[in-house]
Amino acid sequence: MNPVQQADSPVIRDPAALFSEAAVCVTRRMDGAMLLSSPQSLGEYPRSLSEYLLHWARKTPDRPFLRERAKDGTWRSVTYGRALEEVQRIAHWLINRNVSTDNPVAILSDNSLEHALLTLAAMHVGLPAMPISPAYSLQSRDFAKLKSIFEQAVPAVIYVDDYARYAPALGAVRQSHQAILVVGSDSSASPDDALRFDRLYCTGSDSDVARAFSAVTGDTIAKLLFTSGSTGEPKGVINTQRMLCSNQQAKAQLWPFLEMSPPVVVDWLPWNHTFGGNHNFNLILRNGGTLYIDGGRPVPALFPQTVRNLGEIAPTIYFNVPRGYEMLVGALQADEALRCNFFSRLQLLFYAAASLPDHLWEALIELSLLTVGEPLALVSAWGSTETAPLATDCHFQAERPGVIGLPVPGCELKLLPNGDRYEVRVRGSLVTPGYWRRPDLTARHFDEEGFYRIDDAVRFVNEGVPEHGLLFDGRVVEDFKLTTGTWVHVGPLRLRAVAALTPIAQDVVIAGHDRTEVCFLILPNMTACRALCPDLEADASVDRVLGHPSLRTHVANGLQELRRQAPASSTHAARALLLAEPPSIDAGEITDKGYINQRAVLARRKEYVDALYRPHDPDVIRASP
Repeated sequence: MNPVQQADSPVIRDPAALFSEAAVCVTRRMDGAMLLSSPQSLGEYPRSLSEYLLHWARKTPDRPFLRERAKDGTWRSVTYGRALEEVQRIAHWLINRNVSTDNPVAILSDNSLEHALLTLAAMHVGLPAMPISPAYSLQSRDFAKLKSIFEQAVPAVIYVDDYARYAPALGAVRQSHQAILVVGSDSSASPDDALRFDRLYCTGSDSDVARAFSAVTGDTIAKLLFTSGSTGEPKGVINTQRMLCSNQQAKAQLWPFLEMSPPVVVDWLPWNHTFGGNHNFNLILRNGGTLYIDGGRPVPALFPQTVRNLGEIAPTIYFNVPRGYEMLVGALQADEALRCNFFSRLQLLFYAAASLPDHLWEALIELSLLTVGEPLALVSAWGSTETAPLATDCHFQAERPGVIGLPVPGCELKLLPNGDRYEVRVRGSLVTPGYWRRPDLTARHFDEEGFYRIDDAVRFVNEGVPEHGLLFDGRVVEDFKLTTGTWVHVGPLRLRAVAALTPIAQDVVIAGHDRTEVCFLILPNMTACRALCPDLEADASVDRVLGHPSLRTHVANGLQELRRQAPASSTHAARALLLAEPPSIDAGEITDKGYINQRAVLARRKEYVDALYRPHDPDVIRASP
C-alpha cells in the first residue's frame, strides 16, 4: 500500500493549519538600514543530523526512509533501521581507513541510496562529505572545474556509481590525489584497486564509531558544497552540523504540519545542490518521512521518468524549480489519471531557485482547483548554499509569485537602501563560517557586523505591512546602467522577458551595459520552437528552425507586448537574437545548478551582443511595429 494513503495520514490543505502565523520584527536604524527577524525564538535542535536517524531507527525501524527504482522497474527500499545499520557499517570502514577531517569524502554521482548512505556515514563520524555536480564529470570536456575542486580539497575517498561513465573524469584528476576509489555495487567495470560499495566492511570494535560520533559538535563540518555561482570558479562552502540542524528546526516551527504525519516526497533535485541535498533530504530525515528518489529530470529525455513516478506515488509535498513545473503543468493538463494521483494527498507546492512565471502560477492553481476543488498553497523561500539554504520562508499563501516570505527563526536580515529596493545581508546560526581554506574570500563576504554579503536585492510586498513579506528583486552584481544613466534590474526583467516570450525562451540574457537600449540574447527551448514550425521536417537543423518566419514573428510580438506593458527604456528590449549554441558549462555560461551566468554569456558571445547593436543585421529580431 502506498504509505501516503494510510488512515493516520490526514490531508491538511488549509494554510492556517499548515503554517505558523506570518510575523516579523522590524528595527529601523539611523543609518537607513533595517533589521528584520522572526518573533519566534529558534527552538532546541540536535548537535548532529545523525540524531534524527538514531531517533527514527529506534521509533519506526521498519518505516521506509529512501526508495529508488531498481533496474527491473520495482522500488528498492531502505528503512530507517536498515539505514542506521548501513551508516554504522560504512562509518566503521571510513575510520578503519584513517580518513581524516582534512580530506573529504568526494561523491561524483547522481542521487541514489548508496550516495545517501555514504554521505550520512561520513557525517555520522565527523568527516566532511563533498558531493560534486555530475555535470563536472559527465558534461565537461576539459574537466577544469573538477580539477579546481580537487586542487582545493584533496579527497581521501572518491565514490562513483558506475566506473565506466566516470573513467575519463577520474583519469583527468588522477595525479591530484591518492584517494581510495569506491564504485557502485552494480558498476559495469572498475580497476583492480577499486572497492565495491557493498564490500565496505572491516573488523574491529564498534566503540570506535560510537566514540567518533560522540565527538561531533555543531561546529563540525558536515559538508563541503562547491558552488560556482556567478563567478565561474568553484568555491568550497563550509556547511556545519549546526547550519543543517538549525535550518530544519526553523522549518519545523514555520511548517508545524510536518510533525503531524510523515511527509512523502518524490524528488529529483540533486544533492550536490543545497536545495535538494539540504532542504529536501534533511526535511525528510528530520521528520521521519519517505523520499522517493526520482531518476527523472526536467529535460525531454528524462522527464517521462518523473511522470511515471508521479503516476504511481502520491506525494504530500512537491518541490521543483520553474523549468520543472513548466514541464509538469503540460503533463498534468494532458493526463487526468496523473493529475488525480498527483493531487490526491498533496498539501502544498514549493518552488525555488528562481521566481515562478505568472502563467505557471496561474496554471497550478487552476489545476488544483479542477482536481481537488480548492487552491493548494503555492510557496517559496530564499537563501543560498552559504545559508544551508533557508534564510527566509513564505509560510503563508502569497497573492503573487516571487514572494520569498520573512526571516526564519534564528536568522536576521539587514536591508540596506539600494535605489528603489534593498540590498539584503544575512546573520545567524544557519550562516556558513566561511569558505574552505579561503580566509581571503571569507573576509570579503562578511561585513563589519558579521552579516554575510549575499549580493541579492529585495523589496517589500507592502512596506507599510511588512508581514506581507519580501519580494526577490534580482542580483545586485548583475545590474547595470544604460548610457542614459538608467539602472537596469536584470532579475525582474529576465523573468518578465521569459514570460513574454513563452514558450520559445528557455532563458534570456540581458544585454545593454554602456549602451543606449536593452536587448536580449534568447536561449531557446528547441522542443517548443519545433512545435511552432509544423511545416518543417522533424530533423530540420537548428538554424532552419530558429530562422523560421513563424518563430521570428512570435519573438517580435513578444518584444512588442513587453514594450506595451512597460515602455520605460530599462523594462523592455528593442531587439533580440536567438542563440543556436546551448550554454557551455566549461565556459562557465551555466552553473552546476542549471542557472545562466549572465556575465559569462555576454563575455563569450560578444559578437552576438555587437550584432544586436548593428543597424540592419538580418539575424536580429525587432519588436513588431
